[in-house]
Amino acid sequence: MDGSSGRDGGERLVVAQVRGLRGLRGAVRVESLTDRPEKRFAPGRLLFVEGAVEPLTIAEAGPDGPGWRLRFEEIADRSAAEALREAYLEAVVAADDRPAEGEFYWHEIVGAAVVDHDGRALGRVTDVYRAGGAEVALVSGDTGELDVPLVKAVVRSLDLSKGEMVVDAEALGLRDGAGEPAEAP
Repeated sequence: MDGSSGRDGGERLVVAQVRGLRGLRGAVRVESLTDRPEKRFAPGRLLFVEGAVEPLTIAEAGPDGPGWRLRFEEIADRSAAEALREAYLEAVVAADDRPAEGEFYWHEIVGAAVVDHDGRALGRVTDVYRAGGAEVALVSGDTGELDVPLVKAVVRSLDLSKGEMVVDAEALGLRDGAGEPAEAP
């Protein structure tokens, strides 16, 4: 997730990825990567192709199956929209537009140390992605990579100020019910 600065001094964060084209008037179908699509994709809002300087102005938006359909004022037709295929779209997020209590932006946990409830180091978060309806942290450490679902049953605590996530090793299948390391398959 990009943490670059936006035009108005806010931070630019990835909020969608273009997955396909929709119709002849340049609309695109996006996968939403935000918990606030109604706000982020409202007509008149600006989005940026990742790394681009010039914004795209949302002309029309609406839910479209599992994603959203967006049409931009600057994109006149389907052939112009083709250049957006698979691009990540960013929104400027003001410093005072923080997630609700208990929520976080993905980039805030990348780099966090991951330990089990006994303090055993499992690695660091190197990426975050969606799988189905859940968000998953990719943790890389000395023993390889581990996918950690970001759900209460697995993540026992997350302290952004310390950069630390405590996980339940048993829920991840890393320990058996007696607290012993799980057998390798």
